[in-house]
Amino acid sequence: MSDRPIFGAQFNLDGTTFRVWTLGKNSVDVILDGRDVHAMNDDGAGYFSLLMPDVAVGTRYQFSIDRGPWLPDIASRWQPDGSDGASVVVDDAFDWTDADWRGLTRRDQIFYEVHIGTFTQEGTWRTAIERLAALKALGVTALQIMPIAAFKGNFGWGYDTTLPYAPYAPYGSPNDVRAFVDAAHGLGLGVILDVVYNHVGVGDYFGHYSDHYFTHSHDNEWGTAFNYDDEGSHAVRDFIVGCTVYWIEKFHFDGLRIDAVQAMFDDSAEHIVAELTRAVRAAAAPRSAYVMVENQPQQRLMIESQRTGGCGVDAMMNDDFHHAAHVAITGHNDFYYRDYLGTPQELASSAKYGFLYQGQRSDMREAVYGTYNLATPAEHFVHFLENHDQVANSARGFRLAALASPARVRAITALLLLGPQTPCLFQGQEFAASNPFLYFHHLEGDEAAVAAKGHRQSLTNFPSVSDPIMQEKLPNPAARATFERSKLDWTEAERNIGMFGLHRDLIALRKREAAFFQHSGRRIDSAVIGDAALVVRYIMPDPSQERLLLLNLGRDLNIGVLAEPLLAPPDGLQWRVNWSSEHPDYDGAGRRQIDPAKFWVLPGDCALVFCGDAPS
Repeated sequence: MSDRPIFGAQFNLDGTTFRVWTLGKNSVDVILDGRDVHAMNDDGAGYFSLLMPDVAVGTRYQFSIDRGPWLPDIASRWQPDGSDGASVVVDDAFDWTDADWRGLTRRDQIFYEVHIGTFTQEGTWRTAIERLAALKALGVTALQIMPIAAFKGNFGWGYDTTLPYAPYAPYGSPNDVRAFVDAAHGLGLGVILDVVYNHVGVGDYFGHYSDHYFTHSHDNEWGTAFNYDDEGSHAVRDFIVGCTVYWIEKFHFDGLRIDAVQAMFDDSAEHIVAELTRAVRAAAAPRSAYVMVENQPQQRLMIESQRTGGCGVDAMMNDDFHHAAHVAITGHNDFYYRDYLGTPQELASSAKYGFLYQGQRSDMREAVYGTYNLATPAEHFVHFLENHDQVANSARGFRLAALASPARVRAITALLLLGPQTPCLFQGQEFAASNPFLYFHHLEGDEAAVAAKGHRQSLTNFPSVSDPIMQEKLPNPAARATFERSKLDWTEAERNIGMFGLHRDLIALRKREAAFFQHSGRRIDSAVIGDAALVVRYIMPDPSQERLLLLNLGRDLNIGVLAEPLLAPPDGLQWRVNWSSEHPDYDGAGRRQIDPAKFWVLPGDCALVFCGDAPS
């Protein structure tokens, strides 16, 4: 066990211990159920605590700093009346049934991103449990849950966290969270949690406790940043790391997806991301844990071993792949897409090397972008075609199904799910959900106006959104209708069985055939074979296990002769098509008869997988 101080209200057989850190303040009082006020003990170094033997589970409490207003506990474990209400003492005991669950390893995961509030019409943990069997049938191995820590308002994405220890009450109770994770583990599904430790959200109370919670050395574009390297940072780091440990130990989450780590400013000898990663692995032991980061500078330091000074995370999200694929699918490359052309070379290079920008100049940034990653193994990259950010960072929140033909979506999905990197799906992507996913955050008055203005200004970087008529039609983030429109309609999963079947079969192929295993000892090579076509070769020690993925996002490609050695069959074998994105079961146009030894045609908007057979 760590000797790190535990913040907030901790209930045990001796009663309840309250502890806060308020460096620079002189006194702290706690009020119980709105009537009984008690002075807390000054423990020095900014800490105040009080053990109260008779305080039971369910007691509501608040703190007052230097006789100021009554405040929620910033380390509250439960806020049933919202982020501005009283905090509640909880018992973290739960009847777990996942003793045999071993956690998540780095390789061969298939992630699925979920926003609990829109995953079902009811938007609760309990109704989300009912959908776990469908995700198991789909073949995903782990869920990535968008932030669930308490934030202001009745709905939102969760990235404006204000009380990072407290599960967001509208989704359900703390034990509802545990029941979801326990049920997922029972089905063999891992669950990692998206956390936001780069800034504090609108309506926070940290400044009332101590100004030292915030940095005075670094600027953050999203809001006030936490202090990881200034005076008092040791306690702040303990607070944040303790929060991480709480989610892992008391809720059995299998790891984290850490949001925008480039904005977690830290000039300390050990970066806070490294400390968080160590804490996650220690808290999960003997289970294994998985840590994914969003890191816009694409720093190799993130995935380098802690033994050599790195942060030791398992993987980084790869916006480069998404952006190149998005341009290839839609043909549009404005705003932050302008560094990408959507060429088959970009897709081929991403399959081989993950990040496309590894230190070259970026036009959008007018600076070099990325760090060297040519030798980084594929499992360190998370690839995706949709996620919450990229779907909602558009005027209408359209998904792939609304932006491209079904055939093109099917084809590019094959590259995602059979590509060498770790794939991640966004909720509803597997059945081509037709509803948008929009930016929503329930605020009122001036706060709502500021949030809406900021989102509008960001979108205006896309030239088409600067159209005054489009400006008038942008959804209001604070409107409940915007939130409701983003909820999945699960009856579509029953109607769109072709697209669901495509995703299910591709995942099954990835799990069944050794060439697609990240642990198989394969070697990946790729090449451009047409204006919109590429080949990915999975080279195996056993030639009979080699596979070939061909992708064409343009017109039919006639292949008479093609001087590309990656198309050559394995020694002593001949190629045979064993999967096509145009299979009628996927609502495709049908499969052509193909003999690569003769003249043949690679259909437009199609992906094919070849395996080696003995010559007939």
